[in-house]
This record gives sequence, C-alpha cells and structure tokens, in this order.
Amino acid sequence: MRLRQNKPWADDYIKENHHIIIDEPFVNKGKWKEAFGNDQPLHIEIGSGKGKFIQGMAEQFPEVSFVGMERVKAVIVMALKKVKEHELPNARLLHENANDVREMFEENEVDQIYLNFSDPWPKNRHEKRRLTYHTFLEQYQSILKPEGRLVMKTDNRHLFEYSLVSFSQFGCVLEEVTMDLHSLDDETNVMTEYEEKFSEQGYPIYRCVVRFPS
Repeated sequence: MRLRQNKPWADDYIKENHHIIIDEPFVNKGKWKEAFGNDQPLHIEIGSGKGKFIQGMAEQFPEVSFVGMERVKAVIVMALKKVKEHELPNARLLHENANDVREMFEENEVDQIYLNFSDPWPKNRHEKRRLTYHTFLEQYQSILKPEGRLVMKTDNRHLFEYSLVSFSQFGCVLEEVTMDLHSLDDETNVMTEYEEKFSEQGYPIYRCVVRFPS
C-alpha cells in the first residue's frame, strides 16, 4: 500500500513549489509545450508514487518533458522533493485524480503514457477502477498521438493478464509482452520504488508496450 500518513508541512511545501506542482493543470490543456517552454515530446505517468521513476526518466531523457500524476498528497510531496532536489526542468507534477485525463490533456497531445504498478483492484466489483479498463483506454487513446504508446509495468500477474485481454479486446497492438523484465537486462529501464522492492523479493516484473488502433 502507498504511504498515506499525514504530513502537516505538505500544503505549504506544495504552495512554495507551484512551478513544479502545477496549480491549475486544466489551464494547460493543449498548451503543455508552452508550459515547459519547448517543443519536446510529452510523456505522462499516471500514479507517480514517490517519484523515483519520473526523476530517473527526466534525468535519463532530458530531451523529453515528463508530467507525473499522483492523487495522494502525502505521496506526491515525496516526488516533489526528488524533482526539486535534482533540479529537473523537464519534470512537472500534478496533484490530481486521473479519473479523466482528457480534462488535463488535449486530443493527440501526449507521446507516451506510463502505468507503473497500478492498484490491481482484485475484486470483480471493482473492475471499472482498474486503469486498464476500457473506459480508461478510451481516454488514453484520445490524448495520445496516433504513433503514441502506453507502457505498463506491474508485479501483479492477474492484473497483467487482465490488461492484455483488455488491450486486445480494445483493438490495441501489443508491441512487447515481457513476463520477466529484469531477465532482459534492459539498461534503459528505470525502476520505481515498488519495482525495486518486489524484484528484491524475487517477484517477476511484467511489462508490455501497447499501440492503440488508429
């Protein structure tokens, strides 16, 4: 489970760093290149946790602009600390719920989406909450450019298998399906906090890369 304890200093810290955590992301819809002040590709991570992934990606790929979304305040301030301390001009954060990303990103505005270790919502009655349920896929398809990709990583085999079926039923092309990511020795792979934890415990990490139907 994600860290959720109260941090009394969180509100003030977020206000002090509103240039990193965007106050009104809806205003930037269709204008994210202007917000970053460049013409770089735009990648977003839905569920950024404590920010290890977005920090690592922004450092490894300075030619890409990254936006991380996280709804839990006590968690996003940890990501904020990483982005600020590492002085990453190509990273921004949103303290927002990703119920409908179309409210924050314009059609065909995003080049790539990352879903890292999303909540599996294992009970059948919670299926609609899974971030690979078809209503979410409709949103991703809308904001992604035609050549855009979705990259998913998880340690949860049930969620992974469910997602592969969901992608296929939606008409997506599965460009990569990996059942043991770390066996590939992919030097470009940036691990999240959860990924490090589960990998150290011996769990395989699953990854897929998806292209949506045109």
